[in-house]
Amino acid sequence: MPTRFSNTRKHRGHVSAGYGRVGKHRKSPGGRGMAGGQHHHRTNIDKFHPGYFGKVGMRYFHKTNQQFWKPTINVDKLWSLVPAEQRDAYLSGQKTDVAPVIDLLPLGYSKVLGKGRLPQIPVVVRARYVSRDAEEKIKAAGGVVELVA
Repeated sequence: MPTRFSNTRKHRGHVSAGYGRVGKHRKSPGGRGMAGGQHHHRTNIDKFHPGYFGKVGMRYFHKTNQQFWKPTINVDKLWSLVPAEQRDAYLSGQKTDVAPVIDLLPLGYSKVLGKGRLPQIPVVVRARYVSRDAEEKIKAAGGVVELVA
């Protein structure tokens, strides 16, 4: 801000520069800092800082997220994990002697869910968790589900 717009310039010639004669711009009329946050400043706190006061939920000490790691993939996306050339060979019917093995753990997935449709081509799926629907669909296509630790 340019100096010419500052209050010190604007109040030149006005004795108390907008701060009154009695209190003289000292002390804190509303209290210092967060004083009155639950009392006379409550409306401001509630409006601009919701949730500042109070407790929420239970604490979970030493929470490690690796035990909650369970990325999922749906049955209809399983074939997208097979390399393109291999996939084309299987889906066109050229390659029928060996079923493709889809190991989900190295691909970053842990659980197979049952949304969507599978082509009627046998496939071996290795995963930690498989939903009931997914297992039924894989087996209906002639495939096998292997649970891996």
